[in-house]
Amino acid sequence: MKNERGMGRRMFFRHTGAAVGGYFLLPARPWEVSARAAVSPIGTAKNCIFVLLSGGPSHTDTFDLKPGAWLPASFNPTRYKDLLFPQGLFPKLAEQADSLALLRSVRAWALVHELSREWVQIARNPASGLAKIAPHLGAVVAMELSARSERQVLPPFVSLNAGGGPEAGYFPPEFGPFYVSPGGGGLGNTAHRDGPAAFERRYNLLLEIDAEARAGFDQAPEVQNMASYNLAARRLMYDTQVDRVFTFDAAERARYGNSGFGNACITARNLLRSNLGTRFVQITQGGWDNHTGIYTGALNPVSAASVGRQFDAGLGTLMADLKSDGLFDETLIVAVGEFGRTVGTPNSQAGRDHLLQQAALMAGARIRGGRAIGSTNAEGSATAETGWARARDIRPEDLDATVYSALGINWATVRRDDPTGRGFEYIPFAASQDLYGPVEELW
Repeated sequence: MKNERGMGRRMFFRHTGAAVGGYFLLPARPWEVSARAAVSPIGTAKNCIFVLLSGGPSHTDTFDLKPGAWLPASFNPTRYKDLLFPQGLFPKLAEQADSLALLRSVRAWALVHELSREWVQIARNPASGLAKIAPHLGAVVAMELSARSERQVLPPFVSLNAGGGPEAGYFPPEFGPFYVSPGGGGLGNTAHRDGPAAFERRYNLLLEIDAEARAGFDQAPEVQNMASYNLAARRLMYDTQVDRVFTFDAAERARYGNSGFGNACITARNLLRSNLGTRFVQITQGGWDNHTGIYTGALNPVSAASVGRQFDAGLGTLMADLKSDGLFDETLIVAVGEFGRTVGTPNSQAGRDHLLQQAALMAGARIRGGRAIGSTNAEGSATAETGWARARDIRPEDLDATVYSALGINWATVRRDDPTGRGFEYIPFAASQDLYGPVEELW
């Protein structure tokens, strides 16, 4: 008992040290929203699955297919209503063609991976003044929607297969991404090596020590945040509901393509099925930076192990399962990279280089599928028809505004609780100038 009490004290002081080193250095701020523009969010979705295709997929080989002499016959370009689609590369998604909306007038701001990848996740230039405190798109969704969740056992924002990136910004850490790389064997680090009884004894001892040590500090928001953080972690331990979300067998892995991306798609489905509080799921899939050997490697239709086929097996099966579960119409699905790739004949290394023009896929949330929004010129290098009311290229800010709108969130919100005191806009210049907004034509 003496050793356990000593261990409890050490645990408490480690927690306290983290608080002093982190939270106590932040300026005090009221949690409020001071301005809202008069906008009308669509509000058709309860959840969002945001697929980040890291590296920049070739839009003219995927969501804005432009066949040419260079394209392998195995791509099997097939028309589904208004969509020309690479059925050979994406056979599972082709089965869902009636539900797909392909945004073909999208254009990135920069050709640097890290810059553009962060841009699409925080809805602003990462080099801008407020970027350092900007929360991830998912953190905003988590903060706005977690209060609407019936049960909050799991974190509201779960990021799968990500190696890092934007997090909670200046928001409380509880709204930041909970990182997991699922393999089907359950959620790691949620059991004590000495068993549940020993854990409960030590956890209760920690609570007792915390209660004694916090005397006089209970009203401090930093202390309350730390207590909430510990409680949220405790809810993940020894919970069969949580275990089921992150546990799946070999047959299920095979159905989703036997890949890390497929495992993440299974987990995303399970997170929404469980209804345990997760509202925003990001899945990151790398491997799209295809400067060399694009048709023999990443976009090889005859190889189930290629990046393109793994994407298809995972997302196509996920969409089918969400439909079976009755969750598809209340879940917004987005798939987008940081930019597109050069068009026409591949480069001297049989690959494609960086290009600002790109395309995105959206589905679910009662979006009208089987069609494209906007179009590009014959080569796919520039927008020919924008396809939406603002009559310009769709930018990352517009994509994020579309996510907010679908989830019933006012994208023109301006918060007055940021550390700089300048006011933090969910989408820059949306409130003051109506510069960006959702692609309402999707509905």
